Amino acid sequence: MSKLLLVDDDAELSSMLEQILTKEGYQLTLAADGEIGLRRALSGAYDLILLDVMLPGIDGFQLLQHLRQQSRSTPVLMLTARGDDDDRVAGLELGADDYLPKPFNPKELLARIKALLRRTPNTSVTPESIDYAGFFINPVDNEVRVDETPLDLTPTEFDILRTLVQAAGHVVSKNQLSVAALGRQLAPFDRSLDVHISNIRKKIPVDPERIQTVRGRGYRLLKLA
Repeated sequence: MSKLLLVDDDAELSSMLEQILTKEGYQLTLAADGEIGLRRALSGAYDLILLDVMLPGIDGFQLLQHLRQQSRSTPVLMLTARGDDDDRVAGLELGADDYLPKPFNPKELLARIKALLRRTPNTSVTPESIDYAGFFINPVDNEVRVDETPLDLTPTEFDILRTLVQAAGHVVSKNQLSVAALGRQLAPFDRSLDVHISNIRKKIPVDPERIQTVRGRGYRLLKLA
């Protein structure tokens, strides 16, 4: 049973989601303010965190920043105000894996949750490590090294980079990357993938532009010269 943490001060919404998610077989813990949410998030006891932006105490951005600074890679789905694109981008830049605008359809929320949780390893199959062009990726331990330097990636960043390395030298469309990493088609004007790519580049110590932007098509991983 997957364990979820919902950090949201909307009591009515939290109660509704508790009923829906419990019915779907998830174990949900609630936190009504940022400070309590942060303490629970740092415990590492959860498979996924649903995080509202506007919270009493510390807000969702501060909570997420503290969480990632502690190298906690628990997937985070941000719940943002509809139409507030700046909040969405800010959350992604701080290390959120995905976002969902309020108000949302519960079916859409369940789809996003399942997509973020699908990374749970299949114990009957051992995925092979990838070692190419200075990139080493171990899917079993979620280990990534670039030119022997370890990278601390979020789960979504990990899936994006793994997809690019597997297709090294070839263009991977934005939609292909979105499906591989987020489990959904990329919507028009959705900037989430671009922000994730930018975050990965910032973490690569040497020649981050080896993740090449192919305008109008997608991204391609290049070998160092």
